[in-house]
Amino acid sequence: MSHTTPQIDVEQLASSAGRGATVIDVRERSEYVEGHVPGAALVPMGQLASRLGELDRSRPVYVVCASGNRSAAMTDLLVASGFDAYSVTGGTAAWAQSGRAVETGAPVRA
Repeated sequence: MSHTTPQIDVEQLASSAGRGATVIDVRERSEYVEGHVPGAALVPMGQLASRLGELDRSRPVYVVCASGNRSAAMTDLLVASGFDAYSVTGGTAAWAQSGRAVETGAPVRA
């Protein structure tokens, strides 16, 4: 690729999430249920392209997965679609390893 995927770390995510940022988790439902960043909406990777209309284009979108690989690919998709999007480096694993709370259970919708 000719560009670099925009990225943030879990510290930056924690700060942004506290201000009501849009956080999406692009893992599969079973992974999300096992543990996710509090407040993250489930939008599985395979569904993201068809669900872009659900996202607010006026706000930054922070994309998280397990370790950062899937979120980087989906961030590239969002950026190419005109979103101000950022991949969370290290994903949910880095979030949990930083000592932050992880929610479990099914999403409200998705």
